[in-house]
Amino acid sequence: MKRLIINVLIFAAFVAGFEASAKVTADAKVDVNKWISANFGKGKTPPFSFVYNGIRSDEFIRKWDFSSEEWSSAEPNSVGKHFVWRDAATGLKIECDVTGFTDFGAVEWVMRLTNTSDKDTPLMDSFKVVDKTFETRSDGAFSVLHARGSIGARSDFLVSQTPLQPAGTLHLQPEGGRSSDHTAFPFFNIINPDGKGGVVTAVGWTGGWQADITAVNGKKVSLTAGMERFHLYLKAGETIRTPRIALVFWEGENLMAGQNKFRRFQLAHYSRRIDGKLAEAPYASGFAMTGPKPCTENGCLTEELAIAMARRMKMFDIVPEILWLDAGWYTDSGAPNYDWCDIVGTWTPDTTRFPRGLKPLADEAHRLGAGFLLWFEPERVSRFSWLANNHQEWLLHSPTRNSALLDLGNPDALKWLCNHVGDMIEQTGIDIYRQDFNHPGKSFWTANEAPDRIGMMEIRHIEGLYAFWDYLIARFPKLKIDNCASGGRRIDLETMSRSFPLWSSDYSYQEPCGKQSYSYGLNFFLSQHGAGIFDPSDYMFRSALGAALVTNFDLYTPANTVADMQQVMAKFKKYRPYFYEDFYPLTGIFDTTPDDIWLAYQMHNPADNSGIVVGFRRAQTASDRYPVQLQGLDPQATYEIYNDNNGQTQRMTGKQMSERLMLWANGKPGSVLLHYKTVK
Repeated sequence: MKRLIINVLIFAAFVAGFEASAKVTADAKVDVNKWISANFGKGKTPPFSFVYNGIRSDEFIRKWDFSSEEWSSAEPNSVGKHFVWRDAATGLKIECDVTGFTDFGAVEWVMRLTNTSDKDTPLMDSFKVVDKTFETRSDGAFSVLHARGSIGARSDFLVSQTPLQPAGTLHLQPEGGRSSDHTAFPFFNIINPDGKGGVVTAVGWTGGWQADITAVNGKKVSLTAGMERFHLYLKAGETIRTPRIALVFWEGENLMAGQNKFRRFQLAHYSRRIDGKLAEAPYASGFAMTGPKPCTENGCLTEELAIAMARRMKMFDIVPEILWLDAGWYTDSGAPNYDWCDIVGTWTPDTTRFPRGLKPLADEAHRLGAGFLLWFEPERVSRFSWLANNHQEWLLHSPTRNSALLDLGNPDALKWLCNHVGDMIEQTGIDIYRQDFNHPGKSFWTANEAPDRIGMMEIRHIEGLYAFWDYLIARFPKLKIDNCASGGRRIDLETMSRSFPLWSSDYSYQEPCGKQSYSYGLNFFLSQHGAGIFDPSDYMFRSALGAALVTNFDLYTPANTVADMQQVMAKFKKYRPYFYEDFYPLTGIFDTTPDDIWLAYQMHNPADNSGIVVGFRRAQTASDRYPVQLQGLDPQATYEIYNDNNGQTQRMTGKQMSERLMLWANGKPGSVLLHYKTVK
């Protein structure tokens, strides 16, 4: 990441052109300086809204004191401007930092709300961080490309394209206070009626959010987005921040022009950088599989066994980039009467199994040329844990949950967490910090908030989460963060700016069709995400193929061959770079969950005109062949196509491949992987 994004909701918007006036069109190139001036300038109604003391902001905001100044953005190819509105009567001040990205025709903003008076402010309601109507010159029906969140099912991140009916509204809102949980995913594309331009929209708030996209008429569409729950006043001197909004304006032949532009925008401006380079997602392997009953996940792992497992990988020449230790390493988590989740909130190594702590495991990983990943779930606190027994004053309780929530809005709790986890990272030698979050926060926030402070508990918790991660990144500039929440239930632009999801879904670990489906859906919006596999077959490996891969192979039975496991690692490293390039869904936008379909996609590098095609014939699919039309190719070039199934090559022109390329998979289920490049 070229900069740390503090408190973000991101939104990417309309194609093409926003004119210098308040009128917004979607058919021309965007001048971000003009767009910012037109929407945030003096005397303008800004593109956000709220209700203050019962009155809508558009009725009074232009009368407030206003000032602006330019500021130096740390981002390349960008301009920064700072705007301030202040109500002289009540002392409420709204500061808005806006960044324009000249390389992508994009705009983002985030706000801070401060009570500068010595009295409480009036109530604020329904704060919409973006409230904007867009207009296009083409006439007809708008549509929205959007996805589900994760529920631990085959339908995780399932993508749909929904037409907007006249005066109709598409409402998007996740569940439980996690940003990509269940019903909505915080990235979506508002598409013009002609299909050749639009607005990729992403929400970056890591709590509860909502968005409404409404067809005003055949040429206008409106978007509002903000926190799901916001009804509060500010005490004297109090400051809060909002989500961040970013608008990425696109145009092209079809909606994938917008999707790929957003993928590249996210990589360029919202991804971690280490020593000036993109922090690449890894190939990772676990230390051990779950043992016999009553062992739970890692509950029977010992220092000796973990080190032996690592050395066994070295013996077979399959040492990963990261050795991964997940849940169950902490005090009492291996006790016979406890499961791993019964002790979360005790973040000290189990000295019965790890008498020297976890540093010997990290040291062994480093000796073998790998990094070391360690799992935490700091926000959930079990009733049997150290935190529950020693710091009840830091915990929030919910009538619907047995566990408690560590209140990251509590300064003492946040300071302890920063220091404790930071010291563990330093003393152990952790290279990737993995944070899980297996129970939704919403019930804890609602159970502990006053009726006139709705949303405040959530705001403080999410601010604390970002402050914690930013502290770790500042203290350990080379540290990578893996973001997990029962799989991929807290994926948003805020978390993606600091981390990546190495385990995108908790759907059945060994069922390949689910991996195919949710990876297909995530690829529409994001480059960096991963899945796990337990066997090295081609079908399973290709089902989980992406920018990251997690393996947990059985190294003690003849179930797998050394050659197969070595091949998985080699092929992953060969094909991984393509997942940072352009994505094309060759089988379209449809229900990817049935067992009787073909599913296929293309990753294309426009810089060197090469790419891969991955296709799946599922178990009940009748035909062994499926024709596809590749995208992004040079029609005049000749390509050499390597078939990873049989090692054979063939040559075709770009025109032929764009018109019809036949995929073939013998057997059900079956898969195919093609690698193409131009012939020089």
